[in-house]
Amino acid sequence: MNRPRLPLLRTAGRMTALVAAAAGVLLAAAAPAVAAAPAGRYVALGDSYTSAPLVPTQVDLNCLRSNRNYPSLVAASAGSSSFADVSCSGATTEDILYGGDGALGIALPPQVNAVTSATALVTVQIGGNDIGFSGIISDCAEASVSSPLGSPCKNRFTAGGTDQLRARIAAAAPKVAAVLRAVRQAAPNARVVVLGYPAILPDSGYGCWPVVPIAYQDVPYLRGVQKALNTMLADTAAAGGANYADVYTPSIGRDSCKSSGTRWVEGLVPQNAAAPFHPNARGEQGMATALLAHLS
Repeated sequence: MNRPRLPLLRTAGRMTALVAAAAGVLLAAAAPAVAAAPAGRYVALGDSYTSAPLVPTQVDLNCLRSNRNYPSLVAASAGSSSFADVSCSGATTEDILYGGDGALGIALPPQVNAVTSATALVTVQIGGNDIGFSGIISDCAEASVSSPLGSPCKNRFTAGGTDQLRARIAAAAPKVAAVLRAVRQAAPNARVVVLGYPAILPDSGYGCWPVVPIAYQDVPYLRGVQKALNTMLADTAAAGGANYADVYTPSIGRDSCKSSGTRWVEGLVPQNAAAPFHPNARGEQGMATALLAHLS
């Protein structure tokens, strides 16, 4: 099933991504500590938070995938006998199940095809694009200009008494469940781990407008939306016989409002090599460490 893809939280243009990737900026990051993760075949499924667009070094321009994303770090640390990272910027649950197109318009097979009966570990990080988070961030940032101290984004998405974003999260749950069923069918004996998403906005308070252009009163609202998404992923994992790895808690205090040397997730104008509102190398390292701790 081929269709256009919308990368998770894509704010940077494709040309920017390709130029940065072609530059091949070197990453100097320490590998996470060795943990008792399954040493057999490891398959990573997911969207741009997994693939790490613009994080050096980009090894797949169609999927904007880095060879220093958290799956690569985990595979190296765990000593996986074989490793398949099929994560791709813009991926939704449909891309995992049915395939789609990458950033260059090149068709991709279903990500789940990489999962075989010999697979020992599968990680899944998906759902953000299913609720349209890229558009949410873009819309909320634009709305903040006219009302930086207000809640224009919350007002829009809760108009009429229904929280549209919570409804999108509820609608995404069965899609994530379908992914887990497909993974389990392909690899009945694999350890399956669903990852949540790290903190984009501060875990308390009202943000840092205009550095991160989200209106003050919208910050608590969007923080609640992200936590609801992570809760849905944790609940769906449990119901589907999978584990859930919390990467939000270790990212608290490392959100996009923090200094360039502290943050895991970049803001609208990245100061570290990463796509806007996406994890940088430090964030990918942090998620790898959290995942290895969960697997130990």
